[in-house]
Amino acid sequence: MELELLPLVGVGPLRLGMSAREARDAVPAWGLLRVASSDPEPGQILLKHDPSGLNVMLGFTKGALSGVELFRFLDEDADVRVLLDGLDVFRTPSADLFELFAERGHEITENDLGFDELPDLKVVLANQSSYEYPVDEDGDPLYYDYVRLADQI
Repeated sequence: MELELLPLVGVGPLRLGMSAREARDAVPAWGLLRVASSDPEPGQILLKHDPSGLNVMLGFTKGALSGVELFRFLDEDADVRVLLDGLDVFRTPSADLFELFAERGHEITENDLGFDELPDLKVVLANQSSYEYPVDEDGDPLYYDYVRLADQI
């Protein structure tokens, strides 16, 4: 499964601004994701990819999709790719990804809470998790485990 992050637009078949009903109807186009919310006017809808452990949270403001959060898969062998500007945000080491985005002309800001922002793209990346993801020799996470794309940061 491949999920492409389209900054300022959406993720895969989901588009910022679409209604909850439109978002639910778009989910089958991704395949293998199940919707874990049935509220007709939700503030959030959780999508789950059971084989990999990937979770996708859809956030709604005033009935319109305003943000999509993706949480890294738990199965390291999963056939899942989450792409931003052609780069796999969950499989490329975060230090390398940071540099690659900078080389592509994207401004990147860091904060003390461990979140990296690409403000021009309205994307936030983080690698703080309680799950046991791969770590480097110092015990720091190798990869980002969270990405948020929104209509505003």
